[in-house]
Amino acid sequence: MAARRILQLGDPLLREVSAPVTDFAATRPLLEDLRDTLHEFQRTHGFGRGISAVQIGAPVRLIYIEFERVCYALHNPEFEWLSAETFELWDDCFSFPDLLVRLRRSVSVRLKYLDEQGVGGKLEAAGALSELLQHEMDHLDGILAVDRALDRHSLATRPEYERRFRHTNGTHL
Repeated sequence: MAARRILQLGDPLLREVSAPVTDFAATRPLLEDLRDTLHEFQRTHGFGRGISAVQIGAPVRLIYIEFERVCYALHNPEFEWLSAETFELWDDCFSFPDLLVRLRRSVSVRLKYLDEQGVGGKLEAAGALSELLQHEMDHLDGILAVDRALDRHSLATRPEYERRFRHTNGTHL
């Protein structure tokens, strides 16, 4: 398949709630496009671990993640639990790669999902994977990191973030 264009901040499709996946066989080409798009973004921007289908113009509840050498293809994921304990971080996004947002996420999560064959599974995560899952799940509901900014001082361009914050708190995607 091929890398696809990533929708950018301001595209109204990013604000839509994604529809459930109903035809699991039909998602195989979409998953390949998500993988190729993720790899192209990593190649051109130097970061990135996950992408949701809506970000490439397919508003279905599908997330593709590569985290610590494990690939996840999550169809119709739903949170079962989010910890009350939270942490703050600087988050970035493929849909606005030159902007970082300071926000709060749950430390741990558990979600249920369906795999490529429609078989159910569960995933528990803490720390960086937990944050990544929350970021991608937000995309499925039309929520962007900018919507979760802690306050009006919680936005920074990438160069300003690098200049001011990178060495004091390197936590970001």
